[in-house]
Amino acid sequence: MPDRTKGQIESQISEAIVRFEKEHMGRGPAETKTYILDDMIFVRMKGVLTPAEEQLAKTNEGAGLIKKTRMLLLEGSRMILERLILEITGSQIISLHTDISMKTGERIIVLTLDQNLEEKFAKKTIS
Repeated sequence: MPDRTKGQIESQISEAIVRFEKEHMGRGPAETKTYILDDMIFVRMKGVLTPAEEQLAKTNEGAGLIKKTRMLLLEGSRMILERLILEITGSQIISLHTDISMKTGERIIVLTLDQNLEEKFAKKTIS
């Protein structure tokens, strides 16, 4: 298989995250963009809140419930996400960080990996 570019890997990660969100969170984002920087992957998703969550997010208590529920769902499916990232990048996830904005309906996921992907791109070893 020919070497893949950084952009192709980022696109594959975005597609996998959208599938993951639909299958394991019940709904996919309206828009997803992935960025690789050194040994980190940043995933920015827009339009992740359901209409019910948008209503619930209008109160502080509701916003807190949404954040907690989304975090628990992600942690419960973390092994699946780790497998997806390993299949696409050949790298293991070391740590996962996430937050969701109740104002914008945007979610950020930051993954720290066991290797620097940008170095792999420079050496052209991702295939």
